[in-house]
Amino acid sequence: MNKIRLIIQREYLTRVKKKSFIIMSILGPVLIAAMIILPALLSEWSEGTKKRIAVLDETGLFTGKFKNQDNLEFYSVYNDLNSEKEAALYQRGDLLLYIPLTQLSLPTKAQLFSTKQPGLNVTVYIKSVMKNVIENEKLKAKGIDPEVIKSAKAEIDLATIRVDESGKEKKSYTEVEVGLSIFAGIMIYFFIFMFGAQVLKGVMEEKQNRIVEVIISSVKPFQLMMGKIVGIALVGLTQFMLWILLTGFFLILFQTGAGSDFQESISTLTEQNQMMNQGAPDMTTIDSNKLAMISEIINSIDLKTMVFSFIFYFLGGYLLYASLFAAIGGAVDHDADTQQFMLPVSIPLIFSVMMSGAIVNQPDSSMAFWLSMIPFTSPVTMMMRIPFGVPYWEIGLSATILILGFIGTTWLAGKIYRTGILMYGQKVNYAVMWKWLKQKN
Repeated sequence: MNKIRLIIQREYLTRVKKKSFIIMSILGPVLIAAMIILPALLSEWSEGTKKRIAVLDETGLFTGKFKNQDNLEFYSVYNDLNSEKEAALYQRGDLLLYIPLTQLSLPTKAQLFSTKQPGLNVTVYIKSVMKNVIENEKLKAKGIDPEVIKSAKAEIDLATIRVDESGKEKKSYTEVEVGLSIFAGIMIYFFIFMFGAQVLKGVMEEKQNRIVEVIISSVKPFQLMMGKIVGIALVGLTQFMLWILLTGFFLILFQTGAGSDFQESISTLTEQNQMMNQGAPDMTTIDSNKLAMISEIINSIDLKTMVFSFIFYFLGGYLLYASLFAAIGGAVDHDADTQQFMLPVSIPLIFSVMMSGAIVNQPDSSMAFWLSMIPFTSPVTMMMRIPFGVPYWEIGLSATILILGFIGTTWLAGKIYRTGILMYGQKVNYAVMWKWLKQKN
């Protein structure tokens, strides 16, 4: 046991001191924070660029229908198409919306002239306005008041209430659960492959450099394999925790740096609120409603179970697959030879990701249940199911089977590793591995 501890210590310290570990521990959170911050910044910058659109409406139906938006400004023009196109595009640098006159039908076609890509928000807004106007004209032609149709429309607020076995009711938010489900499954898949590949690469490097021959003289092959697997697992947990902490730090740092802008926005909203009429909606009430909804969403998620399960299934899935990767790395001599063994081992994990759509749509189906019990697919599948609410006995059963699966794969991998780690120059295939498995200790 002491030898395994020394190997774990060596693997851990060697890897955390590498420049690549330090760089990725900093670069990873920066990229994650950038993915969260940049869309908001780019959205603000894009909103600051106002586009002016000249409207040449030969039908007259859309006069005054296009209202100015935050970053869109409409104005009417009345000359012929060629002259207005020349003036709008090349003299003023604007866009030109041309709606031609039709003789026998309502105008359902239009042309938008621009020297650059107009943007999705421009085309979507124009099409929605034209659609509403044309539909209203059709209703009037049938003798139907469009206001009657509008008044008949209703917004449906469907609340999902989950009732557990004890009869306790709890509100759930499907959209949030789907997002958490996919995120957790993809992260488990990513970490298992990333750190599992490090085990394979580390074993192959020691074998190719003949360092393993010196190490084997002092420790047993199984001890070396277990020490390497557990050591890299601790490296993975360390990097994962650093990513969480540093990402939070960068986000807080950004919010602190942009604090003056936030305060200015809040003061502006306060002034606007004071100038509102008594019949206008109270901004304080709106903000409190939003905060209440956010709090309700957070309370609907079993965060303790999510965090504990994520750590467990990351470790369990990693240990299971890392043992197999270690066996492959110990059996082959060259990187090219790993491909024939990596694909069959990786198929269950890849399959569980491919089935994410079906799992998210029906998390309680028989297929989702069995995929969350099979140890090769349970790390990804169970993490996708947990946000939707899974009975604790299913999580316990899945965890137990995963532990047994890890013990079984470690035993099989140990037999292959023990023989293959000292084999050089032999072409390894499945038949050779099967012979190693059948060898008695």
